[in-house]
Amino acid sequence: MTTGGKRILMVDDDEDFVEAVACFLEANGFTVLRAHDGKEGVRLAKVERPDLILMDIMMNERTEGFFAIHEIRGDPEIKHTPIFVLSSFCSRLPDLEIPAAGGWLAHDMFLPKPVNTAHLLEKIRQRLGKAA
Repeated sequence: MTTGGKRILMVDDDEDFVEAVACFLEANGFTVLRAHDGKEGVRLAKVERPDLILMDIMMNERTEGFFAIHEIRGDPEIKHTPIFVLSSFCSRLPDLEIPAAGGWLAHDMFLPKPVNTAHLLEKIRQRLGKAA
């Protein structure tokens, strides 16, 4: 358990993946909130106000993450929360980049699965600073 760390919300239907990444982030000083579908992720984002969201886009429903991101970006209370998309969406096209400025997926960063945890940690720290 961590105390006083920046809070990260992980939204992904793969419970093993969530636990593995969450344990790694918690070991590095972050508090990790967990949601296993888009609706729960949006609810937790509204209630808990995390410092950053890690969002899968293809969960139980193929477009679930897209709609969750759209709902978060439409809420004036949480719309500026940074969202990092972690997805295997482009695993067959490793050189495809999903630009944040494109508008169709309003995210701050796209990281492909399988995720390199050291790279993820570096990007989170760049965005949020080191955990408390």
